[in-house]
Amino acid sequence: MPQLEQFTPPVDMAPHPALDASVPDVLTRMRALDAALPPHDGVAVFNRVYLAVTREVARRIDTGEFTDAGAARTLDVLFADRYLAAVDAVTADRRPPACWRPLFQMRRHPGVRPLQFALAGINAHVGHDLALAVVDACRGLGCEPADLEDEYDRVGDLLIALEERIREELMPGPDLLQLADPLTHLLGSWSLERARDATWTAARALWALRRLPDVAEEFTERLDTAVGFAGRMLLTPL
Repeated sequence: MPQLEQFTPPVDMAPHPALDASVPDVLTRMRALDAALPPHDGVAVFNRVYLAVTREVARRIDTGEFTDAGAARTLDVLFADRYLAAVDAVTADRRPPACWRPLFQMRRHPGVRPLQFALAGINAHVGHDLALAVVDACRGLGCEPADLEDEYDRVGDLLIALEERIREELMPGPDLLQLADPLTHLLGSWSLERARDATWTAARALWALRRLPDVAEEFTERLDTAVGFAGRMLLTPL
């Protein structure tokens, strides 16, 4: 892949030291969180979902289902590192990105259902973190976003399939009652597929803005805020 000139990213775009990590490292961190957090904690609900996704990505990498296994591993680790950095920030009494704040603030609210926690975490991670992870991966691998599109699409397809399963498993009540459930109407206003498409556009835009760090930083902040607003909506107590 062609090497591109380096640039100095704004603070919110700065990559994490995840290129030295591996998918097993990420799985170890997530398993530790799963063991440490109370089962009904909103972050624990999302973490279980994400742990399942990461296990499946690792399996598909190992079985050769990705065109470029090395690029897939890099994207997967950098993507996960954004979530783990948000967890570390809250643990250290620092503010996480705006997209993650609703989940951490509402994580113990009795009026928020597990499905809301799961989808709010997916919203934050896909809507914001994935775009920055694509940029991180392009910088680390010396490639363009187009070179990662196949890996991006495969991860996105896996997330969409998992989202359908999550909705089925965590949606309360029999099917006949779901139409009358406010949760059905609330969650019908958000789509992972649309979020994934918007994120790819955001990643390409951020990459195009890499030589305009001030503009890239403002774009990133607005993206973070907008995704956080959607997360707050998804976590409306019912």
